[in-house]
Amino acid sequence: MIEILSANELLRAKASGALVANILHTLKDRCTVGTNLLDIDAWTKDMILKAGAVSCYVDYAPSFGRGPFGHYICTGVNDAVLHGLPRDYALADGDLLTLDLAVSLEGIAADSAISFIVGDTKPAESVAMIEATERALHAGIAAARPGARIGDLSYAMGSVLSEAGYPVNTEFGGHGIGSTMHQEPHVPNMGRPGRGYKLRPGLLLALEPWVMADTAQLVTDADGWTLRSATGSRTAHSEHTIAITHDGAEILTTPTLAR
Repeated sequence: MIEILSANELLRAKASGALVANILHTLKDRCTVGTNLLDIDAWTKDMILKAGAVSCYVDYAPSFGRGPFGHYICTGVNDAVLHGLPRDYALADGDLLTLDLAVSLEGIAADSAISFIVGDTKPAESVAMIEATERALHAGIAAARPGARIGDLSYAMGSVLSEAGYPVNTEFGGHGIGSTMHQEPHVPNMGRPGRGYKLRPGLLLALEPWVMADTAQLVTDADGWTLRSATGSRTAHSEHTIAITHDGAEILTTPTLAR
């Protein structure tokens, strides 16, 4: 299913996007050395419920997961890049943490992810990898406009990641979003320009370039959810929900809270 949102639905999407971004903004400020991943999940639950919103993850049970996800946020540490199931783990200095959050507010979902280093130790290779996913994300957004095709966005993101020296996995990527979290079209992080679905005003997309330092191969953790790099190398993931407008693309998941 591909949804084209009405003007009223787009206003609701902006509210959803701001909520997701503000929660991630707050969590990033709270995450310090010693923070437990289960505490992050509890904080997220509290903020979602206080906002009158609905988690897109708690009851999420796709074919690639083991039963309902059962938590409110994905927490990936170091070699865990996607669908990180919160667990009893205290963050250490220098850990690379990815937080991925999707929430529905008034019937419209938004999805975003951030990666950052916890504590004072900032390994240069990890910082560079995070920055590469952020550059790729903004390249994909810059390519998003009415009449462009999904392959244009995929090509823009994949070119940045490949030029930075990272293998690109196309099994998991971005997606349409709206009344549900995951919709068509699929937006792989590598593609050919001029191919795929033609973008229209009112379309919402979640773009999410992610990489693993030295492999494109994923392995599934024993928890049945967390996807890790096959080599144990570090990983990074950046994501925004955008709306296609008559003028281009509008980022919906930008924080409105001041630091």
